[in-house]
Amino acid sequence: PSPGTLCRTKPTDLVFIIDSSRSVRPHEFEKIKVFVSRVIEALDVGPNATRVGLINYASAVRSEFSLHSHQGKAALLQAVRRIQPLSTGTMTGLAIQFAISRAFSAAEGGRGSAPGFKKVAIVVTDGRPQDGVQDVSARARAAGIEIFAIGVGRVDMGTLRQMASEPLDEHVDYVESYSVIEKLTHKFQEAFCVVSDLCATGDHDCEQVCVSTPGAYRCACRDGFSLNSDGRTCTACSGGLGSALDLVFLIDGSKSVRPENFELVKKFINQIVDSLEVSDKQAQVGLVQYSSSVRQEFPLGQFKNKKDIKAAVKKMSYMEKGTMTGQALKYLVDSSFSAINGARPGVPKVGIVFTDGRSQDYISDAAKKAKDSGFRMFAVGVGNAVEDELREIASEPVAEHYFYTADFRTISKIGKKLQMKICVEEDPCECKSIVKFQAKVEALINSLQQ
Repeated sequence: PSPGTLCRTKPTDLVFIIDSSRSVRPHEFEKIKVFVSRVIEALDVGPNATRVGLINYASAVRSEFSLHSHQGKAALLQAVRRIQPLSTGTMTGLAIQFAISRAFSAAEGGRGSAPGFKKVAIVVTDGRPQDGVQDVSARARAAGIEIFAIGVGRVDMGTLRQMASEPLDEHVDYVESYSVIEKLTHKFQEAFCVVSDLCATGDHDCEQVCVSTPGAYRCACRDGFSLNSDGRTCTACSGGLGSALDLVFLIDGSKSVRPENFELVKKFINQIVDSLEVSDKQAQVGLVQYSSSVRQEFPLGQFKNKKDIKAAVKKMSYMEKGTMTGQALKYLVDSSFSAINGARPGVPKVGIVFTDGRSQDYISDAAKKAKDSGFRMFAVGVGNAVEDELREIASEPVAEHYFYTADFRTISKIGKKLQMKICVEEDPCECKSIVKFQAKVEALINSLQQ
């Protein structure tokens, strides 16, 4: 995994118990195999890490591979691809009994007697078993096997609850059909993650500062240093005034935005302003509102400190008409970033465009011109905003420059993702304030959501 997404999985003996009875159609069975593969892909597989076995059952039980059959992930995934459905009855109890007596046994590669190894069974079924599962499941749990029960379609929920370990709400899952079983993948990837403080355990490779996140970490640097692109090491800054940045917000004030939402947008702009280093040598901020027409609220550099900028944002009144995004983008290119309006030559230019609806005019030319002029364009859409338009406004790589949320109340979450990658790549010290900005945004966003 890339640095910082270290999801160590606890050494586990994991056995999948898969129903391939008559009611499971061949194409549905393929979906189960995809789900199993996705879960395996997220594990630390290995003889001393996690071992995986798979039991396929219908009227009879077939061990497809046991815990010690495959040492590596590639071999496991290949083995999963080869499995064929049995297409007879549904003897779930029998399959669980097989897991207890055979699949988790030392002879089959189980490490149950050694301390520190978890035993986990994931049962996937769409039927009502033709035999009893209550007693055998209780025996399995008593033998230290943690059971997750996944039911599909017309499954009997009572049976799932008889099989699963406590707490039931964490161990019982239901999906309407096999076509959506994949949406459980993430849950199981998380379930096997050991959420430990990797900074505290020294299980990281940060040169200066390690910042813990659940089950992962990221590196940071002390003041006066900036993080290199490897995400690990730090370089000393020469203390230059390199954090210069011209940032212009382009805000949709059309009537669909609604007054209370307009307030949320203003709050959000101010959170971002808060985390910049504002001065005539560092960040300058400009603000433009548009609806049927375009209005410059204040140009770059008019306000020399955060307090004045934030006061001006709060005072901004709401235009409440149409949505001429194209016209607004044209204004940004032709006016906002011109020297006459306070833009500084040679300083990185960033535009953040907010909109909540489809533009009533044509945006392609202006959007292209903004990017061709070297401006870094971020597009933030809320509500009925059109994804294609956001993508057209956003700079490359597009995925990092456009954001969408259905609801204005979650707009603050976007800030977390708006990790301003505004830096001038050649010299990481150019973006001292931005590096700080990244660290602060997360805290700010969290407070906004309270």
